[in-house]
Amino acid sequence: MTLANTEDSYGLATRLLHWLTAALILVLLPLGLIAEQWPYETAAQLAQKMWLFSLHKTLGVAVFFVALTRLVWMATQTRPRLLNGDKPLEAGLAETIHTLLYIALVATPLTGWIHHAASEGFAPIWWPLGQSLPLVPKSEPLSAVFSGLHLVSVLTLVAALGLHVAGALKHHVIDRDATLRRMVSGVRAVGTGGTHTGRAAGLAALAAAMIAVGGGAAVGLYAPPQSPRDAEPAPIVAETGGDWLVSDGTLAITVSQMGSDVSGTFADWNARIDFSETPVDGSHGTTEVTIAIGSLTLGSVTEQAMGADYFNVAAFPTATFRADLRPGDDGTFLATGSLTLRGAEVPVDMPFTLQIDGDTATMNGSLTLDRRDFHIGDSQTNAGTLGFDVAVNIALTADRSR
Repeated sequence: MTLANTEDSYGLATRLLHWLTAALILVLLPLGLIAEQWPYETAAQLAQKMWLFSLHKTLGVAVFFVALTRLVWMATQTRPRLLNGDKPLEAGLAETIHTLLYIALVATPLTGWIHHAASEGFAPIWWPLGQSLPLVPKSEPLSAVFSGLHLVSVLTLVAALGLHVAGALKHHVIDRDATLRRMVSGVRAVGTGGTHTGRAAGLAALAAAMIAVGGGAAVGLYAPPQSPRDAEPAPIVAETGGDWLVSDGTLAITVSQMGSDVSGTFADWNARIDFSETPVDGSHGTTEVTIAIGSLTLGSVTEQAMGADYFNVAAFPTATFRADLRPGDDGTFLATGSLTLRGAEVPVDMPFTLQIDGDTATMNGSLTLDRRDFHIGDSQTNAGTLGFDVAVNIALTADRSR
């Protein structure tokens, strides 16, 4: 028994790589479907869903490297002569399907990997090399494109695999030749003298793959999915007045999930600011910030974050921060007050910097909150799964009201 192929048999290395790939695919296909359909109404269900997706992604990366190894090994090996070489049409079709199967074996894990790298948060790959990929930015539109391409690749893989298995059974049951036994036990079988179709099969397989990609575009698989909340937008936070009116700004949060930072922003929020450059009785004024919780975008976990175990946006659609604006240290300022979020009111101090140029003011502030103070994700008691600290960063530009 040899590792290398001969003209009449497959070597041990080829057969081991073949059956390892088959085993991984047979695990990954149902695992991905189960993970996709798994509910996430509760924190426990969400944790289980994350675990299933992490296992799926980790095995998917393994398939990618196994497929690359197979391609490299195949390029160095003799290809056994065909047993149906006297039937050129049948042989060409089999080679086309086999080539398409290799394309799908590489494309399926690669598109899933890029989708993962472009997404914010959710289930990590279980390995020490990080979650990002070179040249792949965090981008929801890009993530949506590769999510669609991943689905197209999976469907192509299933179709090619089904035809490949059907062909192997046809050889074994109807033709009664040694095609299947060659790959199972490495038996020698003299070919009929036919040759592999090579370039023609490659072009036909590539054309089939491109047709599949085009079909995905035709049915809109590459567009970002519409969130159920898109049809019911978050309540608009009205202009709240004050001496200063916010003209531009960003309210962002960052939380650690499974060891990776996930960042998001609130699209709908506003602030009432009464500010005097000269303090009166140690106070520069007051502020009241109102935030539409449903306007938060938090990567791939946005929908989960709105659930009852987390922000519970259905019961608590807004949050409010009220504070006195006081002098801080070294020319900074301090907003001292309370944050009301998810029915809990918690004392909060936020240091911030302020630059005033005529009638325009630029402010930057940050603070760290503990999600447990607001009963967000109470069932997630492991900081390694969902971090306790939530970093809040606010930057705004305000114009003096006239």
